[in-house]
Amino acid sequence: MNRIQLTAYTISVSFFLVTLISCEDASTNQKQMVRTGAEMLIENHLDELEGKRVGLVMNPTSRIGETHMLDTLMARGVNVQALYAPEHGFRGEAGAGEKIEDGVDQQTGLPVFSLYGSTRKPTAEMLSHVDLLLFDMQDVGARFYTYIATLGLVMEAASESGIPVWVLDRPNPLGGNYVSGWILEEEFESFVGPYPIPITHGLTMGEMAQMIVGEEWMQFESTPDLNVIEMDGWQREMIWPETGLEWVAPSPNLATFEQAYLYPGTVFFEGTSMSEGRGTDEPFLILGDPETELPADTIRALNEISDQLQINSLTFTPRSIPGVAATPKHMDLESFGVQVEVLGFDFDPVRTGLEIFRVLLKATPEAEVNNFLYNLAGSGDIDRVLSGEVSPQEINFETESFMELRKPYLIYN
Repeated sequence: MNRIQLTAYTISVSFFLVTLISCEDASTNQKQMVRTGAEMLIENHLDELEGKRVGLVMNPTSRIGETHMLDTLMARGVNVQALYAPEHGFRGEAGAGEKIEDGVDQQTGLPVFSLYGSTRKPTAEMLSHVDLLLFDMQDVGARFYTYIATLGLVMEAASESGIPVWVLDRPNPLGGNYVSGWILEEEFESFVGPYPIPITHGLTMGEMAQMIVGEEWMQFESTPDLNVIEMDGWQREMIWPETGLEWVAPSPNLATFEQAYLYPGTVFFEGTSMSEGRGTDEPFLILGDPETELPADTIRALNEISDQLQINSLTFTPRSIPGVAATPKHMDLESFGVQVEVLGFDFDPVRTGLEIFRVLLKATPEAEVNNFLYNLAGSGDIDRVLSGEVSPQEINFETESFMELRKPYLIYN
């Protein structure tokens, strides 16, 4: 073999090896790519919707790729007759806590019934338009995120009207094995705490639906006709970046997964007079108050909490952002606080967030807490954390009973 032939041979072998490695990498990535229940519906179940009047309980996360499920279904001839809007609206036009009004979807002309206004449970009149409901929303895996409350009320109303509910499943962004925080005590039950579950529960929406039915957490007249359209490729240990799916904000103030990951711990600022960052570009990662400028030792203490976080002092001014935060706390007031940068995800967001909460609240003597804090925590035991009686990293949340209770309802390995 001469030099030219040897060179050609070397190039050919190198190209073959690079191609082989690329194919293996592509295969690995493809195996990791999760296909949502919405995708599986389109692929395997559209024929089952023929001849039915279909209602959609959805929001902006209800999409395949860049296309909303409403548009996808109508393009395939599905007889969609009514839309039902949870908190933030069907297409995401409302900020947190803003009431949703009944109306008409401007793109399709279909009626939109509000499930986050004077009515949170669909009425028999609302459901008279449909024979079947498709429920498809991306949850964040936290008890106080209102979509699981809406899920229970929808199933309760549907059971009363004899209408099946299909839940198109999506990943729990925090992973299916992450369970943390106090189990809700009955006295703190509310729309942000509808079931006796920990702060983070590790369930998908499909699994949550099955548990709500199985544990009879709603007042069902008869057992709901529930069908979970399962995902393909999701495994319990996966957190969001491992799913291969694009992050679509499940609400206007959780624009990134980093915000959503820390949210179960920094949401506690909502139960105080301090800012949780609404009205800024990074809610739940920007925290503070207009009264107190934080000393350097507080910043040092915060940075000792976790090597997965970088926490820097920050001066910020909350502003009105229509459709995101119309009237945030301390609007137009210069505030002093911190900006949290998430460097990695190898930490417990509930425990870590509680420690950040404790340190900042202690460093801000003018700050006040209110009753909403206990609705979020689901337990008065949070007072022991704030007093310093117990460390957030050491407190026993006693989630073992819940972990056993949820086992029959788990769909994925």
